[in-house]
Amino acid sequence: MAQRMTVSAPEPTKAQQLVVKAPQETKTLVTAGAGAGKTFTLVRRIEHLVLGGLRASELLVLTFSRAATAELRERLRAAGEATAHVRVSTFDAWALQILRESASDEAWAGRTFEERITAAVVRLADPGSAPESLEDVLHVVIDEVQDLVGARRELVQTFLDAYECGFTVVGDLAQAVYGFQVADPEARGTEAGRFMSWLREHFEGELVEFTLDRNFRAETEEAACALKHATQVRQASTAAEGRAALEVLQLELAERLEFGDLSVPYVARALGSDLGSTAILCKTNGQAMLISRWLADLDLSHRVRRGADERNAPAWVAGVVRGFGSAPVVTKRDFLSAWRESQSSQTRESGDRAWDQLWRAAGGGTGGSVVLERLRTAVAQGSVADDLDAQDPSPLVVSTFHRAKGLEFDRVLIVEPGPPTERPGQREAALGDEARALYVAMTRARQELYRLAPPDAFRTRTRGFALVRKVDGTDRWGRYGYQKYQRLGLSAIAGDVHHPHPAGIQQIDCDPVKIQKYLAERVTPGDAVEWSRADGVACDHDQRLSPGYALRHEDREIGIASEKFRRDLYRFMKRNPKDKPTHWPRTVGELRIDVVETVAGEGSAASLAGLGPHGLWLAPRPFGLSRFTYDPTETQEKDA
Repeated sequence: MAQRMTVSAPEPTKAQQLVVKAPQETKTLVTAGAGAGKTFTLVRRIEHLVLGGLRASELLVLTFSRAATAELRERLRAAGEATAHVRVSTFDAWALQILRESASDEAWAGRTFEERITAAVVRLADPGSAPESLEDVLHVVIDEVQDLVGARRELVQTFLDAYECGFTVVGDLAQAVYGFQVADPEARGTEAGRFMSWLREHFEGELVEFTLDRNFRAETEEAACALKHATQVRQASTAAEGRAALEVLQLELAERLEFGDLSVPYVARALGSDLGSTAILCKTNGQAMLISRWLADLDLSHRVRRGADERNAPAWVAGVVRGFGSAPVVTKRDFLSAWRESQSSQTRESGDRAWDQLWRAAGGGTGGSVVLERLRTAVAQGSVADDLDAQDPSPLVVSTFHRAKGLEFDRVLIVEPGPPTERPGQREAALGDEARALYVAMTRARQELYRLAPPDAFRTRTRGFALVRKVDGTDRWGRYGYQKYQRLGLSAIAGDVHHPHPAGIQQIDCDPVKIQKYLAERVTPGDAVEWSRADGVACDHDQRLSPGYALRHEDREIGIASEKFRRDLYRFMKRNPKDKPTHWPRTVGELRIDVVETVAGEGSAASLAGLGPHGLWLAPRPFGLSRFTYDPTETQEKDA
């Protein structure tokens, strides 16, 4: 979804009106190109359905990402009272809702997304186990259907096959970039477009198709330069077609101006917020972290866009909950009272909006209360409401191509992606996927599109060597040296800080209450932090755990390393399968605070620490591609 309303006429165009005013029972497939006013059309479509007599409970709106969900909810609220209560959900959240309604006795929130979606498919396939509430659905609106792959595709297909209802589904194969989520490499090549093909076959004779091809986003020729290649990108299914599509886009990009050296003050000032929104888009997350480090060194404020699975509950949740004492259930009235007492100048949400977010995460059956144990479980298992963990806005955003899909900006700077990734035995559609990802990046701009060439120190490849690359068996990126034994840094990811106990209970000798106060008042996004080796927590070769580490902010220890961090660090430091690392970095630096978040752990630990009985407290989340510092007497070269 776009960050703001696309530039469009006050009333829908003729093509949009055909979509908006289709009868409620119509089964509609809409192909909407980049910047074609898709969100505007969907909001008007939903508004038309509601004003035509459909109740909010009879409409189901499904989107691919939490950002899209939050954006569409905001648009529907702005459209008026009639559409404000239409339910909008991600596919993952909808699957969880199905399971809670049909099998509430199981701890579904603790399962992975894929496990929940697969289980929901089984429930929908059996009319006797599906929730009765689904029988009320008379129309479904589904966004970004080109990215419905694997289990999510099966979930939607099973529903549409089992329930007779109208639908409005929107997609564009030129922007299909999530085929990589399919685990089977052989199946990935056939996933793009599979859902659309199923619709055409399954509803043959019923399906009505529309096309929205007028672009409302690009206001200049340079911003629109990739649009003329949409058909070629859309049809790229073989290696030859993918290579050709990628080459023509790279030629277009090569003709764009280079933005300039950001270390030059007048160039950096061109990124100012008074000049509109700017995105720096990168091919990989490793590139994004390096660019973020470059911007931080230049003291340029920015935000790095998180991945869909990097959920967090905002800090205000822990602050408000602590004001509830031992009450197991909280009413809206009690919540608003606690909200007013704990609200800080950094809090963006209004009390009513914050209550709505909490209720979606842990609402009681009557709809008038929040169950705090359910809230603790939702936070612990990452199943908070889709928009409860929304990132703060920023005029300068760094993102991968994939994570920028659905967004738009006044100005886009693309970090040159380099040559295509060609490996022996790769699937036929891989180069087509790269072309579609680059196409997505090149169609995000409203006005200006540039190339950005970072200095060598902030590139993933230098002198032909991939000095920054993925670490096998982990979700992390690592810094390597020109010598095979060298390990120079490791990326931070969600879950690196130990959550089961509040800081101060284990390993570091601090007052937990004082640490919580320090986190709330002194630690802010962008602050520098580093891991410092804790000599009292030794390496465990049997469990394949590195030594312990404490997270330092200025001169204060504010957290300890999780087992996940220690296990991944151990794996990174191994030079071969039989190696047992003996030299460990003294510090893991060049990290920054992404967010101070509410986390959940043992209720008894919270009580012991003086933080109340509900098992919720604050913890920092570091971000970045770190750089190791070794003790002078402990160099990796000695191990070589």
